[in-house]
Parts: sequence; structure tokens; C-alpha cells
Amino acid sequence: MRKVILLFILITSVLGAWADGNVTFTASAPDVVVSGDQFRLTYTVNTHKVRDFRAPNIKGFDVLMGPSRSQQSSTQIINGNVTSTSSITFTYILMADKEGTYTIPGATIVADGQNQTSNSVQIKVLPPDQTNGVGGGNNSGGRTSSRSQVAGSKITNQDLFITATASKTTVYEQEAILLTYKVYTLVNLRQLRGDMPKLTNIYVQEVELPQQKTFSLEHYNGRNYNTTVWSQYVLFPQQSGKIEIPAITFEGVIAQQVASDDPFDAFFNGGSNYVEVKKNIVTPKLTINVKALPDGKPINFSGGVGEFTISSSISTKELKTNDAVTIKLVISGTGNLKLVNTPEVAFPKDFEVYDPKIDNKFTLTREGLSGNKVIEYLAIPRHAGNFTIPPVEFSYFDLKSNSYKTIKTEAYNLKVEKGAGNADQVIADFTNKEDLKVLGQDIRYIKMGETSLTRKGDFFFGSTTYYLWYIIPLVLFVVFVIVYRKKAIENANVAKVRTKKANKVAAKRMKNAGRLLAENKQEAFYDEVLKALWGYISDKLNIPVSQLSKDNIEDELTKYGVAPELIKDFIGTLNECEFARYAPGNQNEAMDKVYSSAVEVISKMENSIKH
Repeated sequence: MRKVILLFILITSVLGAWADGNVTFTASAPDVVVSGDQFRLTYTVNTHKVRDFRAPNIKGFDVLMGPSRSQQSSTQIINGNVTSTSSITFTYILMADKEGTYTIPGATIVADGQNQTSNSVQIKVLPPDQTNGVGGGNNSGGRTSSRSQVAGSKITNQDLFITATASKTTVYEQEAILLTYKVYTLVNLRQLRGDMPKLTNIYVQEVELPQQKTFSLEHYNGRNYNTTVWSQYVLFPQQSGKIEIPAITFEGVIAQQVASDDPFDAFFNGGSNYVEVKKNIVTPKLTINVKALPDGKPINFSGGVGEFTISSSISTKELKTNDAVTIKLVISGTGNLKLVNTPEVAFPKDFEVYDPKIDNKFTLTREGLSGNKVIEYLAIPRHAGNFTIPPVEFSYFDLKSNSYKTIKTEAYNLKVEKGAGNADQVIADFTNKEDLKVLGQDIRYIKMGETSLTRKGDFFFGSTTYYLWYIIPLVLFVVFVIVYRKKAIENANVAKVRTKKANKVAAKRMKNAGRLLAENKQEAFYDEVLKALWGYISDKLNIPVSQLSKDNIEDELTKYGVAPELIKDFIGTLNECEFARYAPGNQNEAMDKVYSSAVEVISKMENSIKH
């Protein structure tokens, strides 16, 4: 009986989960295709109860196949909660006819008894490559993807290049410029490294872009490239004149296919039939013409360039002497917000005013910094009376009208009544701009009574002990400074630090490899041992792993006085690790042997490398 009840509950839950779900009907297709290419157009509905699927009129594309129907469903039970999903997909195979931008309307279907309409999709069709011999296209015409070149073939500047573009080439001082570096590639680009050089008289902020780059097709100079925005910077020129953005040299790593039918070639190239080659890509220089701000700057010009507003608020308009009042200014807008001068509030002379608290709340955009700059002034009136705080003026250069503008806040009338105590009794302990401390009395107690005298020779001042109290701490301080500077110099030498820690890092990796050995995780074990071996030599010799190979490692180790026999043992351990990784037989015995060999050769190498 219990089983029947449980089965009934399960069926009810499943049916409820299917019934309660919201029905969605979506269409998807590539955003960009090349004329002559084939691609998929899919319509997916998240229920199995469907009928009367009607596709739209598909213009601009040849329908090669479809619609084909497929169904997927799954059920999960987690902590007694049943979750079921079911979907049906209708798929078309289309071919782009000619270049242009096309919109495919939504399809219709009856799902769970209700009429549903999918979203429309927009597809941009690029023309085929006009340059003969561009690899990577399929037989149906023209797509240029990141192709795999044959090893040894030349990579030209038309196969891989980087453009540098500025959003504006003529600007005013402090006006934001968006600098974009965009990659165009026809090859299999694996890595790319390059840094923005330091620029003089320019304030630079880098735009945060995703670490994982997404490539898209773009037709450029007659060819279809895979492109991505690699990096972006917002520049704020600090002086007028012509400024030059220098060329940047990027180092790219490209995968090329090994032109060999020998399976051992793939084995010795890291388990794949590709080799990696390096290529330097140099970006073009850019020249920006920076105009000086026009004459007629207001006296209270803030240095702001952009579009701004200002507002203010006050904590109270009625208070007592020695109480605090706060005025908050908020500068909002887009421009060089971080660089504008802080406006001042003209408090009455009777007020004790403290340094403002500034809170920057802005984000980086292509037009500059956008958001708010919040300034809080705290002041304390010392005498009673009626006071007026005049408006705060904020002057900036408006880029839309190319003229100076002055905006201001409202004025505030304060009524200050006499509070407890007087001005002489209150001092500020304002490290956090909020706390106040009141002293009970401002004159220390004067001790009355007879005065005792001490003979001159008995004074502590001028005695040997007196001078030792000064000399000993000074000597200790000097010793501390010398030791600290020595340590700082050693730590500043990154290469030396890496060399000193090479054995420690390798030991840590071998310890991890030992754990993987115990868990019998074969592939992870060999990966960790190889990392330990190559990483140890890289750190010890201060040579990047990318520049080390079995071909040059013998020469590098010989330079550091390592015996030829030990070099042979090290390379043999590398080969042993790689062979054992794929060789048949007793894997446990092979893993034990590799582990012992690696530990032994690293230990011997530590005592042999001479710096």
C-alpha cells in the first residue's frame, strides 16, 4: 500500500511540474553568416503537448532541409522535489543567398492548448571572400574561420593584425577619448599578450572587458575575419597640442598543423598534431589633436569637462551651538568626474569647518566617467544667531555647447540657538568627522605645597644612563633599517625570489602528484609531474616555460654548470613520463617509477645548478 501511495504522489508531482511550467517558444540562429554558407535555424518549445507548427515565410535564404523534429525530456528528484523538463525542437538547414541584413519573422504553434508565437531573428549576411586562396571556407562558399595553417607556412600581416582606433581625433583638454584595440585573424590564434605603454600628460583608465574573448565575423577589405575587441582605454588629455599614441607590439601564439602522417609526431608535440609558433603584431600609431579650453574661464572653474549637474541637501536648519550640521553636495554627470576640483561651501566665520568627506560613485564609459561625486561638509556653530549659507557654484566646460556653464545649489538659512556649555569648553576629536568630545575643565590642577630641591650632581639629565636611553634605541633602529632594506632588495629581485623558491614549488607539486598517485588518477598524475619538472627548470633558470624545449634545455643547463650525465637523466625522466602516460602495461608500476625518478632528478639538480 505504501508503494502505491508513493507512486501516486510521484506521478502527481510530475504532472504538476509539467502543468505549472510557463510555456516558452524561442527561435535561434547565428547573428552573422557568409553568403553561400549553410546554418541552422531552430524553434524550441518547452512542452511536449504541441500541434500546428507553422513556420514563417523565410526570405533571402534557401531552405535546404526541414523542418526536422526532435524531442528531449528529463526528470530530477532532489530532496523529494520533482523537477521535469520537456522540449521539442524544429530545425531548418538554410543557406545564405546574398549579402544584406534579413529578418525572419516568428513562427506560430499551439502548445498546451494555447497559441504561441516565437521571437523573430535578424541575420547579417556577409559577402564571400574576394581574395583567392583564403583557407578555412567550406565547400558551400566562403566562410573564413580561424584556419589551421600547415606548420612552417608564413603568417602574413593580412592573416593577423590589430587595429587601433580612437573615438575622436580632435578633442579639448580633459575630454574623454575611447581607444580601442581590435584583433582581426584568419589563423588559429591561441594567445595574445601586449600592454599599454605609459603615456605622459594623459590620464588613462582601462575599460574592464571579459577575460574570455568572443569572436565574431566581420567583412574587412574584401575578406571575412574573426574579430574581437581585445582592449579598450579611456584617455583624458591633460594639456593641449598634438599627442601621439605609440605603437604597441603584441606577441601572438598561433597553432599550426603538423604536416606529417607519422603518429609519433603528434605524440611528441604534446598529444596533438599542432605546433605553436609566435608572431609579433605591431599596432599603428595614432595622433590626437588636443585643443586648449577657450578663454573666459570663470573664476571658480572646477576643471570639469563634460555634462554635469549639482544638488545639495542639509541635515538640519535648526540646531544649537556646538551641535554639528552636515551639507551634502552631489555632482552628477559624465566627463572627467574624478579630476574635477572639490567645490567649497562658504560657512559663516563663527562655524568650525572640517575637511570634506568625498565618495566617488562612478563607472567608466566610452564618454568618460559617469555617475556621482558626493562631498560631505561638517561644521559646528560656536555662537547663537541666524546665519545664511550662500549657494555653492560649480563651473564646468560643456562639450555640447562648447562653452562654460555655471550651475549652483540653493542657499540655506540656519537658526542657531544657544546650547549647553560655551565655545571654550568644546574641542573636536574629528578623525572620523563625526565624534565630538567635551572637556570638563580647560585648566589643569596646580599642585600647592612646599618644593623639594635636588642637588645638581644627582640629576638624571646629563648622566650616563640618560645618554644610553637615547643611544641604544638609535642603534637598534639603524640595525633594523639595514636588515629591512636588505630584505626589501632581495624581495624586489623577482628572478632571485623565483630561483630561491623553485625547489619549494617543485616539492609542493610532487606532493600533489603523490596524492594523485595514491588515488590512481593517471592523467592528472602525469600532468602534475610534468608541471613540476618544467616549472622547476623555468623558475631555477628564470626562463619562461614557453621558451623551454628538449632541444634547448641541454644548452641552458650546461651554462649553469650542470653535469652532462644529470642533464641526460633529467631529459630521460621527461621522456619516461611522456611514454608512460600512453604506454600499455602495468600503469601503477610505471607511475611509481616516474614519481621516484622525478623526485631524484629534482633533488640532484638542486645541488648542481650554480648561480
